[in-house]
Amino acid sequence: MPAVAALLDSSSGVAALRRTISGSPVRLLSCRSATGLSRACEERFLDSIVLGLKALRDVNLLDLQTKFPRLPIIVYAALRPGDGEIMLHLVESLGVSALLVEGVDDAVVGDLVLRHGLARERELALADAPRLLRLREEIQKAAWNFLVKAAGRPIETVEVADELGVSREHLSRQFGAGGAPNLKRVIDLLRIVCASQLLANPGIDTQAVSGMLGFSSTGHLTQVSKRITAGPVNRLAELGPRGILGKFVRVGMRSRV
Repeated sequence: MPAVAALLDSSSGVAALRRTISGSPVRLLSCRSATGLSRACEERFLDSIVLGLKALRDVNLLDLQTKFPRLPIIVYAALRPGDGEIMLHLVESLGVSALLVEGVDDAVVGDLVLRHGLARERELALADAPRLLRLREEIQKAAWNFLVKAAGRPIETVEVADELGVSREHLSRQFGAGGAPNLKRVIDLLRIVCASQLLANPGIDTQAVSGMLGFSSTGHLTQVSKRITAGPVNRLAELGPRGILGKFVRVGMRSRV
């Protein structure tokens, strides 16, 4: 399950973020220090990073963005009138994705954080997927929507079937109907899309990504990447989510690799 790594200024800010992110497919990982935040970026499947103003003084933001340029950074803090200049600098010069104000945005902070995360980026990049993958029936579309939200972790067919209230056999038979790829292949497609997002960060290598996404080894990740894109794992970051979808439609939907 992906996580939001947060290093915030107050326990009330952590509580507001935890409360408003609850129920989503993303969990909150509250870090205690800049070192813990850095470790989370290297070892955990993150959707975004949320920082308070104190964290901005403790964290080497330029180093963080050099190692993890594709991880969105959101600032969530109680602001004072004199903080305006640093806020403007964060947005214009350091590429912070959003500025959220503790005490103002508390009721919706989780929704706003998720709006800027990698999961949302995946959803937008894959908006054409149901059409391209020939997912025309309601059960196919419902399964796809569930899989997109759960993307990145190993998912069994029975879990999707239980979510939709049908048998595993019925789901497997209906999902692959009409020229659509089988369910297992689509699950692998979404895991490889997640891998492409993570591998776009120089601070994350294939071994780390294998662990984050539940592959048994880097060799397993490499094998699945070849099956989905007919190319090597080191090209995933270059392809990105839309490029991987295009490759899958052309060469991966019925590949025997």
